Formats: sequence, C-alpha cells, structure tokens
Amino acid sequence: MARPTVAVGAIVFDDAGSVLVIRRGKPPGEGQWTVPGGHLEPGETIARGVAREVAEETGLVVEVGPLVEVVERIGDDYHFIIHDHIARVVGGELCAASDASDARFVTADELAQLHTTDGLVPVIDRARAMYAAWSPISR
Repeated sequence: MARPTVAVGAIVFDDAGSVLVIRRGKPPGEGQWTVPGGHLEPGETIARGVAREVAEETGLVVEVGPLVEVVERIGDDYHFIIHDHIARVVGGELCAASDASDARFVTADELAQLHTTDGLVPVIDRARAMYAAWSPISR
C-alpha cells in the first residue's frame, strides 16, 4: 500500500456555467474525465499547486477560490488526499497538455454523458452551488 499523497484539484467554471474537465492520459484513471489536478510539490502552497496543475494540464491561468471538498482516492498502488478548490480563468489559452489527452468546458448535461472518475459529479454540483457566492476581492 502506498503512503498518502497530498494532491489538489481545480473546479473551474466559465461565464456560462460550464465546467472544465480533462481526459486523463495516464494512470490512475486513464481515459476517464475529471477536473485538472495532481500532486502538491514540496514547499508549494495548495493555491499555487491548484494554479500550477491547471496551467500544466490545460494552458489556462486561474484565480484560486475556496475549498469545496477533500476527497480520498485509494487504489492498490496509490492513496491521494485531494483538496478540490473552485477556480476562475483569468488568462491563457485552452489546450490539453501534460498528462491530459483532452481538455474542454462542458455543460452539466454533457458532463452526465462522460465517463468520469467516481464521485466527480456530486463534487462539481457542490462547487457550482458555492461558485455563485464566491466574490473574491479581485473581482
């Protein structure tokens, strides 16, 4: 069994309310759709890790918002403790990169048709409910 690893995820909405998802290009979950995210680097804050992972996987620059949920993913050779945060695009250009084989914004109906990682849709639903109330100073 692997030691627990701190990881981050970004739930990014556009102005129309669509959510950013990536198709994983590597294990675990290769081929499944999820939100951008990955391991936290040594000495990196959670907010910086969220922004870095979004940039690496999608080319987008984001402003990181509040924590939505802490999720655990445990497999035979991994144990991730993922801090999922709301985020908003402030720059960059969307393109799949790093370990993502595709990246796009999807509506709730489109999301329901995708093969997503276990438990993703309820977390996105909670984030969607929080997003309307998020009003950072920079906005």
